[in-house]
Amino acid sequence: MHADYVIVGAGSAGCAMAYRLAEAGRRVVVIEHGGSDAGPLIQMPGALSFPMNMARYDWGLKTEPEPHLDGRVLATPRGKVIGGSSSINGMVYVRGHARDFDTWAEMGADGWAYADVLPYFKRMEASHGGSGPEFRGTDGPLHITRGKRENPLFDAFIAAGRQAGYPVTEDYNGQQQEGFGPFEATIWKNRRWSAANAYLKPAMAGGNVHIAHGLARRVVLEGTRAVGVEVATARGIEVIRAGREVILAASSLNTPKLLMLSGIGPAQHLQDNGIAVVADRAGVGANLQDHLEIYMQFSASQPITLFKYWNIWGKAWVGAQWLFAGQGPGASNQFEACAFIRSRPGVEYPDLQYHFLPIAVRYDGKAISAGHGFQAHVGPMRSKSRGSVTLRSSDPADPPVIRFNYMSHPTDWEDFRTAIRLTREIFGQDAFKPYLRAELQPGPEVQSDAEIDAFLRAHVESAYHPCGTARLGRASDPMAVVDPECRVIGVEGLRVADSSIFPQVTNGNLNAPSIMVGEKAADHILGRPPLPASNLEPWINPNWRTAQR
Repeated sequence: MHADYVIVGAGSAGCAMAYRLAEAGRRVVVIEHGGSDAGPLIQMPGALSFPMNMARYDWGLKTEPEPHLDGRVLATPRGKVIGGSSSINGMVYVRGHARDFDTWAEMGADGWAYADVLPYFKRMEASHGGSGPEFRGTDGPLHITRGKRENPLFDAFIAAGRQAGYPVTEDYNGQQQEGFGPFEATIWKNRRWSAANAYLKPAMAGGNVHIAHGLARRVVLEGTRAVGVEVATARGIEVIRAGREVILAASSLNTPKLLMLSGIGPAQHLQDNGIAVVADRAGVGANLQDHLEIYMQFSASQPITLFKYWNIWGKAWVGAQWLFAGQGPGASNQFEACAFIRSRPGVEYPDLQYHFLPIAVRYDGKAISAGHGFQAHVGPMRSKSRGSVTLRSSDPADPPVIRFNYMSHPTDWEDFRTAIRLTREIFGQDAFKPYLRAELQPGPEVQSDAEIDAFLRAHVESAYHPCGTARLGRASDPMAVVDPECRVIGVEGLRVADSSIFPQVTNGNLNAPSIMVGEKAADHILGRPPLPASNLEPWINPNWRTAQR
């Protein structure tokens, strides 16, 4: 099997690139270790907690014991299925803040400022209910919708934010991210609108894109030029040749692993694993970042939460409603209200995110609170902690060694304490008085810094937003892995285009900026001039220097 381009990973960025390259008449092979996304467990939005906990769809990766979290080992789900993590995630759609991308450019990612990436966000979007065509796309492949907010708790959350003195935003993906408002999701016609549904399947229907199922073992190089990918398939070890280029889009955990297995990475680490060094790039596997969050849970004084469906008959009813009528709670991811706020004066743009959920339950569907309740997921957006992805061995079947080094920077603790106290203030507003009975977690007895810190060590969870392990930068930057056109520095014919290249984690969930990377990388790969830069400016709170809200 051969093609003009071989893409490793049928995830968010890989699907977008396959679509755009095929649209330009190129022949593309996409290597994907996972299988089909057919069936209700992936396609039903309300079933989101199932696929990420199934070995059939998830790589099953875990961290090493985290030293600042009492040695806890945290799950790090990544999609092993067509659509990648867009097929197992919570379907939340967040572009990131404009200033995130301006920061990328300041860090050396020339051509990736907000003015440069906004046209690509617009190209990929079919926004239903956003702020209009100035800031939002209306005819792209990726449909983005809003929930109906039929449960009164969603509007209570937004009203509580207003009562606490925060702004309300009608479109956090438009000009103004800061504030409380409706959440957006990659849901279309009551089903998950993954990158597979939006991009890959239409591209395959056109005949220029083919899937090769198997485990990518390494990039095949002739000298310093990538010419293909070695893949373990059901038939044995094969090489899929690339006539033009190889593009890695295998996630921020598997992409650096593949680079290192191919001889691209920190020289000493490669030599320690018996791998010949092709390009000594110290940044491969470094700069690992993520978002952490906690679940602030409250018991409800009225039986209006999703807990009424948390039994075998309720789940059967929800599933049947969705399967036969495309309606009911199963047609929503239940993340229908959110907020982005600043933690203190002097912070220019939001650094805390809220997901509101009308049930008290873990993200993985476990540890349901006894009885009716609701919760907000809250966490800081720009942790200064950095981790790494390294090789466990030279065997491609071995999982990588993942060390996030969570909560290793003192400001992480300060930011989380602030987040808990601000959240308690929000839920103490009049809007929640008809609904809130008591705080369940952390619990009213957790008040001092030491008590909050102990709670955090035991309960903080990943939001599943890993990135940064092959970051964008100038070729002169010794820690950069790819140049501003996504070309791997030091070799030819090889690019990386997924969340690995983020110099710094963006605000919110990472599916949207990952797809944007695929869209923009496709133009670089095709040798096209980038889309014309935008001159639109984001809204920044005019009092940010002196006021927290």
